[in-house]
Amino acid sequence: MDIAPLAQVALFQGLNQSQLRKVAAICSPESLPSGALIFREGEPAHSMYILVSGKVRISRKVPGMGEEALAIIEAGQYFGEMGVVEESVRSADAYAHEPSTVWRIDRAKFDQLLFTDKDLAYAVLWTLVRTLSTRLRETNEKMKAFFAMSKF
Repeated sequence: MDIAPLAQVALFQGLNQSQLRKVAAICSPESLPSGALIFREGEPAHSMYILVSGKVRISRKVPGMGEEALAIIEAGQYFGEMGVVEESVRSADAYAHEPSTVWRIDRAKFDQLLFTDKDLAYAVLWTLVRTLSTRLRETNEKMKAFFAMSKF
């Protein structure tokens, strides 16, 4: 598998060629038509995804209001990473916003890779921690804005 798409992903940019090949070896490519469901909120989360081409929409269903798009993921980004960090359920839906190619990374394979290559684990996990921290901060700001608007 070509490692070039992985080298463009922020999560893996600190890795060397050998480490990128190890990550590529555990990726499963999937081609998705526009509108395809990748995962649904509430489903068990066992994997994360790298978007190689296309766009993916992350959204939630808001009762009485319909779908709220939380993010549009572009090629070179990753999503669903909580599925490899913890054993939980999906917190949102993910749909192919247009025809897309994703590389799925299953938690069991990812765990094994991190266990066998400590340098790779260190680089990836610190990047993941920073990403999750940034996303939490963004969510907090959105919640503040939502509560401020709901007072009117």
